[in-house]
Amino acid sequence: MRIFRRAISDTVVLMALPESDFDPTEVSVPWSVLTAAGYEVKFATPSGKRGHADPRVLTGKGFGPFKPFLAAREEGRELYGRLEKDPAFGSPISYEQIAPDAFDGLILPGGHAPGMKPYLESPELQKRVAHFFEADKPAGAICHGVLIPARVVSPKTGRSVLYGRKTTALLKSMELSGWAITAAWLGNYIRTYPTPVEDEVRSVLKSRDDFIRGPMSLRRDSASRPERGFAVVDGNYVSARWPGDANRFAREFLRVLDNAGGKGSPRTGTAMTSPG
Repeated sequence: MRIFRRAISDTVVLMALPESDFDPTEVSVPWSVLTAAGYEVKFATPSGKRGHADPRVLTGKGFGPFKPFLAAREEGRELYGRLEKDPAFGSPISYEQIAPDAFDGLILPGGHAPGMKPYLESPELQKRVAHFFEADKPAGAICHGVLIPARVVSPKTGRSVLYGRKTTALLKSMELSGWAITAAWLGNYIRTYPTPVEDEVRSVLKSRDDFIRGPMSLRRDSASRPERGFAVVDGNYVSARWPGDANRFAREFLRVLDNAGGKGSPRTGTAMTSPG
């Protein structure tokens, strides 16, 4: 069995993925930010096969007049093209092969198409995610990726590992509006589950007010304008809502990772918001 183990001097982040249909921006932007900062990123998929992004989001085909709102932007497509050449991306390990002690941090990207379900519902992955949260290692989740820690039950408390934490996730308004404008020809392609992501996440929190919606804006951030995005930082946990927050999410996760590595003290309960 092939199990990745790190050298003592390395700092390695694990990014878990499905084998198909993940959002290319939510994967490639954090990968780019972390590797540019000198961190190593390794990947895991359900069976260890190479993952592939949602082709519709990559190309915009099938979105009709809503392509500008629903498809990946040029930055995400370009970075995903670079990511595909990364040997680590091409040779992931399986969820069963994840040795959590070998990694210093965890990122859980999102996506909404049917291929996401083996990732969002995997008991094997949830067991490993529980270890990261129980060990208080840096962990980040964006969009549908927040469903994974929401569904992970702490062996210590019997509650979700997000209970008592502040978080965000894909907003109900975003999810249902995207579904409404495409359902006539795409069916439930955008609506992964009958229960919206926001509703499921809120249901496991200590207080419904622990879910932070952020500014109501459809502006996307970019490498040059990360302040346009939104992310919530609570201790060593970072969350964001959609691909339009990917740069802000990646920068905040990097800061948490740096702090956990001895370059500072992690901040607690801080909602990082766009100035508008």
